Amino acid sequence: MVALIKILQVILALSTLILIHELGHFLFARLFGIKVDKFFLFFDIGGVRLLSTRSGWFSRLFPSLKKLDTEYGIGWLPLGGYCKINGMVDESMDLEFLSREPQPWEFRSKPAWQRLLVMAGGVLNNIILAVLLYICILNIWGETYVSNVDTQIYAGELARDMGFRTGDRVLDLDGYVPEDFSMIQADIARRSVRRVNVLRDGDTVAIYIDQSRISEILNTPDMFQVAVPFVVDTIPESSPNFGGELRRGDRITGICGEEVRFVQDSRHILAGHRGERVPLELLRGGDSLSTTVQVDTNGLIGVYAQMNSIKTKEYGVLESIPSGIRMTISAIEGYVQDLRMVATPSTGAYKSVGSFVSIGQIFPSRWNWYSFLYLLAMLSIMLGVMNLLPIPGLDGGHMLFTIYEMITGKKPGEKFLMVAQMIGFLLLMALMMLAFGNDIGRLLN
Repeated sequence: MVALIKILQVILALSTLILIHELGHFLFARLFGIKVDKFFLFFDIGGVRLLSTRSGWFSRLFPSLKKLDTEYGIGWLPLGGYCKINGMVDESMDLEFLSREPQPWEFRSKPAWQRLLVMAGGVLNNIILAVLLYICILNIWGETYVSNVDTQIYAGELARDMGFRTGDRVLDLDGYVPEDFSMIQADIARRSVRRVNVLRDGDTVAIYIDQSRISEILNTPDMFQVAVPFVVDTIPESSPNFGGELRRGDRITGICGEEVRFVQDSRHILAGHRGERVPLELLRGGDSLSTTVQVDTNGLIGVYAQMNSIKTKEYGVLESIPSGIRMTISAIEGYVQDLRMVATPSTGAYKSVGSFVSIGQIFPSRWNWYSFLYLLAMLSIMLGVMNLLPIPGLDGGHMLFTIYEMITGKKPGEKFLMVAQMIGFLLLMALMMLAFGNDIGRLLN
C-alpha cells in the first residue's frame, strides 16, 4: 500500500507539472496564431495512445473534438509529455514540413521574439506555479523550520573529523548567517564554504573546510543533527512509562551511570537494554533525582523531548505573496547551485542525480497536502530550471538559437537544427542513464 500511495503521488505530481509546462508553450503559440498539431500527456511512441480526440472510443463519444486543429491525448510512456508545434524542428524529428514553403501559421514563419516567448512559456508557467503554491502553503500552514539561533549541533563522524564538536553553534559560513539549521550542510557544499565560525564553550572557533571533501559533505546524510537536550515534554499513554515517575520539564542527565547531555547520547545506551528496567538520573527544578524507567523492545523509553528550536512564521494573504516570491527565488538559486555542482565532477554531486525512483522516495508514505504541494513546488522549479539548460532538445537550447538569431540577424539552418536535436537527444539519454544507474546502485546497496 505504501508503494502504491507513493506511485500515485508521483504520477499525479508529474502529470500536473507536464500539463502546466506544455500549456505554457500552447498558450503562447495560440496567442501568436501558430498552429499546434498535438498536445499530449506522456509519449505516444509508435503511435500507441491511451486516449486521443481523433481516434478510439473518445472520438466516437465526442465527434466534435475530432474537428479541432489540435489533437489532444494521453500516450502510453509516462516519461513526460509534449506540445507539437507546427513548423518547428523539435525532438519528434518530424521534418515533412521542410519540403514545402513556409505557411503563415507555422512556427518558423513568426518573428524571433514571438518564437522566443513560445519556447519560454513552459518555464514561465513552472515558475508561476511554484510562486502560487508557495503563497498557498505560507497562507495556510505558515513557514516551519529549525531555527539556527541558539541551536547546537550533534556532530556526526564526518563533522567530527572536519573539526566540529557536539555542542557547537554555527555562527556564520564565510560571513553568511544561516537561519534554517536544516540547510547548513547543503549551504556549506552549495556555497563552497571555506570557513565556518562556531561558538564553542563561549569562544568563537574557526573551522576551515577542505574543498576536496565537498563530495563527502554532499553524500553523507546527517553530518549535522540538532543536538536535542533530553528535557521531557510529553509522555503519551502508549509509553511504558506513562503514569510513572517522569514529569514534564525533567532533564535526563544520566542512564545506567553514563552521562547524557542530548537525546542522541541515550540511543546507544538504551539499545543495549531493550525490554529492561534501567536506572536514570535527572534534574527537576534545582533538585537531582534518581529513578528507574522501563525500556521498550525498540530501545526507547517512550517520551517526547522538547524541541524549542522549531519555529513557525504565520502569514496573512498579503504577506504571503512577497514571501512566496522570495521562497521561489531562493529555491531557484539553490537548484542552480546544485546543477553547478553536478557539472563539477570533483564534487561527486553527479552521484545524487536520480530518476523517477528517487522522486518517488521523497514523497511521504501517507497522503499529506502540505508535503504534496511543497514537493510539487520544488519539482516545478526543478523542471523549469532544467529546461533552461542550453541543451538542444530542451527549451533552453531552442531559446539559445533564437537569441543568437536576434543578436546576429542570422537564422540557424534547418540541417543545423536537426543535427543539434540529435546531439541534444543523446545528451539527454546519457543523463537519463546516469539517473537510472544511480537509482539502481542505491537500491542494490
